[in-house]
Amino acid sequence: MQCISKIETKKVLVQNGDLSIECYLATPEDPKGAVIVLHEVFGVNAQLRSVVDRLAREGYVTIAPNMVQRSAPRLALDQYDASELALGRSHKDLMTAAQIASDLTAVIKALEWEKVALVGFCFGGHVAYLGAMLPRVAATAVFYGSGIGIMTPGGGAATIARTAEITGRMLMLYGLRDDIIPNEQADAVEAALVQSGVRHEVVRYDAGHGFFCDARESFDPIAAADAWERLLGLLQETNQDG
Repeated sequence: MQCISKIETKKVLVQNGDLSIECYLATPEDPKGAVIVLHEVFGVNAQLRSVVDRLAREGYVTIAPNMVQRSAPRLALDQYDASELALGRSHKDLMTAAQIASDLTAVIKALEWEKVALVGFCFGGHVAYLGAMLPRVAATAVFYGSGIGIMTPGGGAATIARTAEITGRMLMLYGLRDDIIPNEQADAVEAALVQSGVRHEVVRYDAGHGFFCDARESFDPIAAADAWERLLGLLQETNQDG
């Protein structure tokens, strides 16, 4: 399929009660679906915005909300160094699962599509896993989602315990050499998906954490290219489901 060359990009605000959620929105001509992209702890930075643009050029209206809006408006960290990682994590640690569900529900509603897909990276992958439990979420792609098997934002039982609440398709993408997510945690998530009867695919690459991010030293072009094709396949199949 030939990519769309012309897209419109802009910053928008999505209201969730008194909270104005800053979002980056990319819209193609005649969109065929809607996607929400969920950021790492580095926020809606240049690399994440490039992913939003790529999906828009594939024909999807795509939006990336700032999921740490409450504590870090305009968060966009581009250096991927230790200080930025610590800063991003400090804001991530303030989030709760209830806030995530509430904010994502507002973004889904604002899109005005009957069904949406979620795509999340690391912290955003965990957010996407939680979001997969919401109405209208038909498909979710989780790129190296961290902590799903051992915790939930804000405390309480680990997110993995709620896997049976997922109703759409799941695509789980991991690196076998991930120094943040042990292989045992990925195995536990896969087992939970199987046990809960969730439609899913789990793919493991000979790569490290952040293999999809071309701004990181851990970027793996072969794994990233395969993951991208699988993501596009998931989105196409979801659209064909009607």
